[in-house]
Amino acid sequence: MANAPSAGWAAADPRVLALAAQVTESKEQDIPLLLLKLKGILNSASLGSEESKKIKQDVYNYDLTQYCMLVLRQDHSRLRGGWATAAQLAEILSHCCVGLEVKEDPEEFHNKFLPSAIDNLLFLGRRLQARFIRTIKDEEKHDFLHWFQTVADAICWLFGGHIQLATCVLQNDHFLQLLITDDTETAIITMSILHSIFRVNSSVLLRVDEETLHSILDELVYKLSSTTNPVIGNAATKLLLLVAKFCKQLVKLLTTRYKGLKGLLSKEWTGKGFDRDLGQLLDLLYLEQSNGKGEMQVLKFNETFRQHQAACIIQATWRGFQTRKRLKKLPQAVTTLQRSFRAKREQELQHLKKQKEDESLKLQMQLQRQRAMRLFHERQLAVLEIIHASQVNKYMEEMEGKSALTIQRFWRGYRARRNFHQQRQSLKEYKAAVVIQRAACKFLEKRRRRRPLSPWKDPKGLTDERRLALQQKVDDYIKLHPASQMSEEMSKELHVQAQKKLAEFLLRSRLDQRAAQRRETLMAQVNTDVELLMNAPGLAEATEKDLDVFLSRSIPVATKARQSHNTMLKYTRWPWWKKLGAEFEEDDVIPDDALHAELGTLFIGGNKSF
Repeated sequence: MANAPSAGWAAADPRVLALAAQVTESKEQDIPLLLLKLKGILNSASLGSEESKKIKQDVYNYDLTQYCMLVLRQDHSRLRGGWATAAQLAEILSHCCVGLEVKEDPEEFHNKFLPSAIDNLLFLGRRLQARFIRTIKDEEKHDFLHWFQTVADAICWLFGGHIQLATCVLQNDHFLQLLITDDTETAIITMSILHSIFRVNSSVLLRVDEETLHSILDELVYKLSSTTNPVIGNAATKLLLLVAKFCKQLVKLLTTRYKGLKGLLSKEWTGKGFDRDLGQLLDLLYLEQSNGKGEMQVLKFNETFRQHQAACIIQATWRGFQTRKRLKKLPQAVTTLQRSFRAKREQELQHLKKQKEDESLKLQMQLQRQRAMRLFHERQLAVLEIIHASQVNKYMEEMEGKSALTIQRFWRGYRARRNFHQQRQSLKEYKAAVVIQRAACKFLEKRRRRRPLSPWKDPKGLTDERRLALQQKVDDYIKLHPASQMSEEMSKELHVQAQKKLAEFLLRSRLDQRAAQRRETLMAQVNTDVELLMNAPGLAEATEKDLDVFLSRSIPVATKARQSHNTMLKYTRWPWWKKLGAEFEEDDVIPDDALHAELGTLFIGGNKSF
């Protein structure tokens, strides 16, 4: 920690003094947002000017850089501002430390403060990398990657201003953890940090211990062997080329420790877009391997490499030609795509227009139906007002009958159309079968006409043997089934018995018919009396004519006589074939069907309950 400000610092920047006072008096969770004000204070002066150095000196003297370094260790997911504030504080810390000239106790600044700042920055980078890998949403991944890039730039800016920090970066465990990752994007950023270290301080590899050097080289070679991403391959190849160019000892280490590296580079990474750097690295590796074996292998390798380069150029030319050819056809494809899209959009618009028209038509039909129903009810009410009250029931019955007929007519029409649609397929099949049968019959008729007539052949007659066999069968059947024989006297006697039984049956039936006739006549008389009694007026209103109706039977008797006379006339006019069974009947007997036909109109006002 820097010492407390002394009286000699009276000329300090008032903005820094005010900010230091606010940080001292504020709560811990509010400090990160307050420290962001340092960015505006630093940007107010031009870079490298005396004013900028003075501001950085004041910031360090009032321990604001210490606050920035300590805040980087906190979990910013629970603080205000989040990880974006942490990335900005990392950038502020690196800018405050570069160009700073510490006059009091510089050893503490260079040996303790700066290594701690590098460690905190790398720790923050590890946290951002882990959250970037775990995040699923694209927007959040983009934000974490941007903040990780900001922290990496701050690290590069810091060891670019203090070269001795490159060794601290390489030997830091957090940096090795950042480098050992399967994520492509963060690995590229980490290798860019390593590339900056090699360019800023090329002798740093000789100052690190052997274990750290081997770990870095192992990871670079592993990335070349485990991935096919050309960006990672290019970055790893450039790093190995810088290592090989710096020191021959490291080239020897690459050839002895990684014996399959040359084959891996030539087979897997040739023609991936960085053949120049790859060729230089392979030249250095093969040159180291060919020391003491003569120059023939070097020449052979160079020839092979030139052939590889020529093949890559040919492939690139051919691919460029194919790409340009496809690009020429692209406008036609775009036109076709636009045409199909517009046609599809037009179809959708037509479909929507048709749907709207159908809905509007349906609504109009519904409105017309409601209007017609309303007019019908109004007309019906007007008619009911005109019609007399005694005729309303009759009118309603007529309307109900007409309505029922209309409903039945529409239902039968609907059912007939439905049946017709259902039977249309079977009707088509039937017509098709008729056509096929007609064609087949015509075809067979033509074949029969074309076929030559066979000569006439006399029918074959029965032979004597066949005739004798048939005669023998007939005789055997007669023997097995002999016919019954009856004399003429027995036949006459049987006939007489049948005639007697028939006469007895007819006599009994005639008596039964007369008894039934009498019963029906009595029932008719009873019904007539009942009808007369029902229609008779009261005793107070009775007249002599009403009494004559009950005292005289002339009207029913006259009606019965007239009907019986008409029935006999009809019977006498019958044809002869209707009277075939009348020889056992008397002349005054009336047939049953005529009797039953006339009894229905025997009485006036009676009930036909037969």
